[in-house]
Amino acid sequence: MQSSATSVQEYLESLPEDRREAITRVREIILKNLPTGIEETMNWGMISYEVPLEFYPDTYNKKPLLFAALASQKNHMAVYLSGIYCDEALREKFEMDYKASGKKMDMGKSCVRFKKLEHLPLDVIGWAIGAADMETFVLYTKESRKK
Repeated sequence: MQSSATSVQEYLESLPEDRREAITRVREIILKNLPTGIEETMNWGMISYEVPLEFYPDTYNKKPLLFAALASQKNHMAVYLSGIYCDEALREKFEMDYKASGKKMDMGKSCVRFKKLEHLPLDVIGWAIGAADMETFVLYTKESRKK
């Protein structure tokens, strides 16, 4: 479900109240742990956290490099965590901590899906957001492009 909202506030206001509350709370955790330099925007129909083109212009699609994102989809909400999927050790720690939280993990390639806020371990999400700084994330990205 891509949104046509042009601002984060407009996006939040377009959501049903229960989803607005959940997305707002997850957004607060993301912003609290967001690495320096990563910018919050609306892109790809969701709240996006991106490496500015001024810092890393060499992207495959000439758009800012996506670090993380937050979205309300048709059947679930999702947090996209590109930052931890660039490094196997970070991804493994995330999955181990998530499972240790006792919450049921519903993951795709780079997203964590949830239907209710209480299904998401917010402390683990916060750790994942802060696990790699912007410079390290860009280095991982450059290395992965070489493969």
